[in-house]
Amino acid sequence: MSSVSFCADDFGLSEAVNEGIERAHREGALQAASLMVAGAAAGDAVRRARANPSLRVGLHLVVIEGPAALPPAEIPDLVDSAGWFPSDQLALGLKYYFRPQVRRQLEAEIGAQFAAFAATGLTLDHANAHKHMHLHPTVGAMLLRVGGGFGLRRIRVPAEPPAVLARCGTRLGVGERLLYRWTGVLRRQARMAGVTSSEHCFGLAWSGHMTAERVALLLANLPDGESEIYFHPAARRDPLLDRLMPSYEHEAELAALLRIGPRSERADRLGR
Repeated sequence: MSSVSFCADDFGLSEAVNEGIERAHREGALQAASLMVAGAAAGDAVRRARANPSLRVGLHLVVIEGPAALPPAEIPDLVDSAGWFPSDQLALGLKYYFRPQVRRQLEAEIGAQFAAFAATGLTLDHANAHKHMHLHPTVGAMLLRVGGGFGLRRIRVPAEPPAVLARCGTRLGVGERLLYRWTGVLRRQARMAGVTSSEHCFGLAWSGHMTAERVALLLANLPDGESEIYFHPAARRDPLLDRLMPSYEHEAELAALLRIGPRSERADRLGR
């Protein structure tokens, strides 16, 4: 028995993203979205979420390549003078693991992002992290510990089964297979914290390219258990998307969610 839910990331990044997410929920199969609380269009995203109470909203924690909630003076070892996290995943991972001063600032920033979400008045449906940085054991532990104080009950474990991708015509490399095994660390952390997650997650190998054809392949090859498919829809391109995700097919991902259909029998049957 298989089931699937559809989620969108980067809610609040820009108005083009927000418009795409709202449309995908109103007219398509999108059920949930993950909010960047310090994003340039976070206020617009919250207004849209309030206007669409059936859209489940969670926190999209940003601790890499994105805006921080705290001012740079409070987290000088994390961000630049503009309050922006760097993009070097390896360098950040080493800092987060080995430097106590950095870890203290990181925990403060994670707390600030959860507090900012709570201040919106929206119900916290879930949490995940930009670029899946919560797979880092330090970040994952902090997200679960801090989030528990804000009522966190569900996270995304980005575990994409290689066998399913192979049936869909994509064979993962050694690194991707090792990453799949590494997700067990986060799953154990979540279990110990009493936090739930789906068994499978899709959107990693085809990140930014979840076209209608690929989604159809996934839906035809879903494994038993609960799956999440996540997207990056947007109503149009904009300068921020061009800078951060120049190769992503945001509009095609919106079209894929619209093709599944608005509250269709399939979406209702497969949604959790």
